[in-house]
Amino acid sequence: MSVLPLVFTSGWASGINAYAVVLLFGVFGATGLTDEVPASLQRTDVLVAAGVLFLCEAVADKIPYVDSIWDSVHTVIRPVAGAVVGALLAGQSGSLPELAAGAIGGSTALLSHFVKAGTRMAVNTTPEPFSNVVLSLAEDLGVAAIVTFAVFHPVAASVIAAVLLLSGLAILVFLARRIRRFWRRRSQRREERRLAATGARPRARGLPGDGSEHF
Repeated sequence: MSVLPLVFTSGWASGINAYAVVLLFGVFGATGLTDEVPASLQRTDVLVAAGVLFLCEAVADKIPYVDSIWDSVHTVIRPVAGAVVGALLAGQSGSLPELAAGAIGGSTALLSHFVKAGTRMAVNTTPEPFSNVVLSLAEDLGVAAIVTFAVFHPVAASVIAAVLLLSGLAILVFLARRIRRFWRRRSQRREERRLAATGARPRARGLPGDGSEHF
């Protein structure tokens, strides 16, 4: 059977939490639950590194604004991870060219990463921090559930991943206004910090027609 559905699902999941994908596939392969996982993902050092980085992401992902900084750093990491995992899965199966699998996994990961990062920007416009925690937990549990499901039912899991990806992109369009507001607030904060550091004060203009300026 073609490994394409598994590559697509792993790409979608990598765009949300690449370390969880590597860790789950590695554990599933090491425990013998599937023979689709290449030996390189089952190595102890890979599992330890993925586990530590997963814990780091689990913490950073739940802190407002820190999560967006983390996402910006992973704009390259997640698509690359999706491409590498896809290529490795294709190489293990032999039913799909590795280059094509890498392109599918990487592009899918990039799209799902944009959905996650954009959604987080919108959530960070709210004053309370609880939505970040709830959203992060939902993402972690969703990735774990769908990757596990994909190991046993790859086609069905890929359909679910496709629906979630398309739904996320649609939601992202609706959240565009909130995301723009988020960036405006960040720009204002940067300007305020710059003025505070230089000791300057913003210059206020006088009322039209009074010929004066107020400071």
